[in-house]
Amino acid sequence: MPDRDPETFRPLLKPAAVRARAQEMLALGHAGKLLHFSVDSGRLEACAGYVLDTIRANYPTLDIPFHARWRHFSVAGVDRWQALDAKANFADARARGRAAYDLAIVSVLLDAGSGPDWRYRDAETGQQIGRSEGLALASLDMFAAGLFSSDKSAPLRADANALRHLDADVLAAGFQVGPDNPLLAVEGRAALLNRLGEELERQGLTRPGDLFDRLAAVADHGSIRAAHILGEVLTTFGGIWPSRLTLAGIALGDTWRHPLIAIGEPTAGLVPFHKLSQWLSYSLIEPLQWAGIAVVDIDDLTGLPEYRNGGLFLDMGVLALKDGAEASRPHEAGSTLVVEWRALTVALLDEVGALVRKRLGRTREELPLAKVLEGGTWAAGRRIAAEKRAGGGPPLTIVSDGTVF
Repeated sequence: MPDRDPETFRPLLKPAAVRARAQEMLALGHAGKLLHFSVDSGRLEACAGYVLDTIRANYPTLDIPFHARWRHFSVAGVDRWQALDAKANFADARARGRAAYDLAIVSVLLDAGSGPDWRYRDAETGQQIGRSEGLALASLDMFAAGLFSSDKSAPLRADANALRHLDADVLAAGFQVGPDNPLLAVEGRAALLNRLGEELERQGLTRPGDLFDRLAAVADHGSIRAAHILGEVLTTFGGIWPSRLTLAGIALGDTWRHPLIAIGEPTAGLVPFHKLSQWLSYSLIEPLQWAGIAVVDIDDLTGLPEYRNGGLFLDMGVLALKDGAEASRPHEAGSTLVVEWRALTVALLDEVGALVRKRLGRTREELPLAKVLEGGTWAAGRRIAAEKRAGGGPPLTIVSDGTVF
């Protein structure tokens, strides 16, 4: 595909393109034309029922928060971020918002799959905590200890200089990595934070939290659209990702190729996801709300194409591999199999969300997708994985470099 006008490719950085290409992939699945997966829409009702059961078990009053990094900072019923916030006594709402953004951005970027054998020992409770919750707590403890700050008199921040020089061995120590406690892609995580520091400096920013001020400054009459948050995330942090697709000077980030998508169009074969960027955007909503800024049109963002949500549809029989032997082989993130799986996941999350809202008699405003994910599909994917496989691992193995999932 030759380079063209940058405006040809810029729409691929919008959630509308993620959703449209995902729906196109699902339509191919319904037509039986995909390379790797078949789709059984007759299993969607049962899948939605399983998700609804999970929601009712986790949130009996249906008072569901957004799917965001902040959920993972609670341990044994104690919200560690709130505790840290109370001790910090930030000068004002803006200072608090900057610190919250520093933490959320670094923590989300460290939230690639941990692998099944890694655990983080919580010093306060002695609990051994794995996966996203363990990664979140470890990042919060490192943040509280000033690991991401170059100013020892101001530990509760992350800044470009500290991030640019963060050593993989120091990060491994913070994650308590050892021969008996292996964590996937430690070097990849450290390199990602190094590039974050470099990108911040390139843009004349001193810390990730500067994005809070940038968003607050453009809030129109005290509100901002969720899609605008994603756009700023992609613009501000797009340069940190490993070199993948750059077309007409536009770094397309978490965008991959599939030969059956958008045939004949100028952006033929390109399938965007922006999973980590959307996960980050969801996680940046609440600090704005704490500062009195409303975030609207949250459902413009899409479901997250990662292995818990995607695993739910495989384990519930909504999706099936055409070649069952593929389940026993590892797959690269850019493979057509993984691209199909992720796109189908995005589209099917919208369908499950609609079914769950219908059964509960809730509107999109009352139960946006961000709450269905939290209540929800992510927890249901983990739950059914634990029922089906020892250790609760995903149904497919993806080779991770720490920057996609």
